[in-house]
Amino acid sequence: MPTLLIVDDERTIRETLSSALEEAGYAVRAAEGLGEARRMVDGVDAVLLDIRLRDGDGLDLLAELRAARPALPVIMATSYGDSERTIRAMKLGAFEYVTKPFDLDALFSTVARAVKPPPAAAAPPRVDDHATLIGATPKMREVWKSIGRAAASDAPVLITGESGTGKELVARAIHEHSARAAAPFVPLNLAAVPATLVESELFGHEKGAFTGAAARREGRFELAAFGTLFLDEIGDLDPSLQTKLLRVLEDGGFERVGGAVRLTSRARILAATSQPVQPGREGATLREDLFYRLSVVRIEVPPLRERRDDIPLLVESFLRQKPGARRGVSRDALAKLTAHDWPGNVRELRHVLESACVMSTSEVLDATDLDLPRPASAPPSGAPTGDLDLKSARDRLERSMIEEALRRASGNRAEAARLLGIRRALLYARLRHFGMIGTDDGDDQ
Repeated sequence: MPTLLIVDDERTIRETLSSALEEAGYAVRAAEGLGEARRMVDGVDAVLLDIRLRDGDGLDLLAELRAARPALPVIMATSYGDSERTIRAMKLGAFEYVTKPFDLDALFSTVARAVKPPPAAAAPPRVDDHATLIGATPKMREVWKSIGRAAASDAPVLITGESGTGKELVARAIHEHSARAAAPFVPLNLAAVPATLVESELFGHEKGAFTGAAARREGRFELAAFGTLFLDEIGDLDPSLQTKLLRVLEDGGFERVGGAVRLTSRARILAATSQPVQPGREGATLREDLFYRLSVVRIEVPPLRERRDDIPLLVESFLRQKPGARRGVSRDALAKLTAHDWPGNVRELRHVLESACVMSTSEVLDATDLDLPRPASAPPSGAPTGDLDLKSARDRLERSMIEEALRRASGNRAEAARLLGIRRALLYARLRHFGMIGTDDGDDQ
């Protein structure tokens, strides 16, 4: 009969869970704090540990248990939707992270898996916390768990998701919670670099390697050193350079453009894409061997429309960052924000709020302060059938055409520009105008 240790400072929870788990066939011990838990942990097969206790932090006990008994499964529990603690718990090697109030069926399933765990690795080194993604929905909790697990290894990670979802933040969180946190984090957006300069940006160049190469220049692999190199929009990488990148991933070797000296990179590679890159999918742009080498770990960041319950948290966080008087939003404004589909995701939300803060002098933003496109099916009361605001109508039409082109091109901006019959630089300018990408085309949340 497996023995479980429940550590929770709420007596009702201890008694209810103890009774339910005993009926399910487990032997149960219950502790109300860290001190008592340390005396009772010997001989148990799994631990259900509350993260916030009256006499301390459950993460401290988790770290102790992982050091003393690496194979002991520890299930962390909390009523707080805390991304930092979720990441730290998973990074420290927690078996799972569950939230209160408990879903007993789901909890029993987790406990059943915990008492027959696969061999566990030793506890990873602990690093300082840093701000990370915002959200409390189940999909975001899964992202936090994946970040914690990825941070405990050196494996390449492929981060997928629509433009503006926060892929670079995921990459930074992996780096900042890893053993490489003190080393450089070097980002490179491959879609924002002219194709003729990508090789030099990656690998550097020697003096005289090409016209304008007046001096030797280190590439991003050298700048990253023993840190992390983040390659955003990896799907835009030219096929000829994919072979060179694959070689670096396999043995670390590369040469600067125009050079003959073989250099070695020890950087960890994180990559991100908003395009379909998996071989076999329509429009896939990565060669098969590179895709599988980059995607040892895969993390998908959900679009904002699939986690609408996080919008109030994001709004509060963004407004808190604004200088001057603290602003709030009215109920109507929050309802309008929550109902919007956000094709530009979190980046678009930030853009809309920044614009409203600039244009409104009110301390509380109302629905009328938010510059969002009106749903086509719901024209404002009393408005004429044809919208007489030509600029607004033109912007809505243009944005709609861009969104449709991106949909048909599966997110590939170069292909979307071709479908629209415009230069890619103009497409980027219009995407920035509509808040669908940032001014530096990064994936910031």
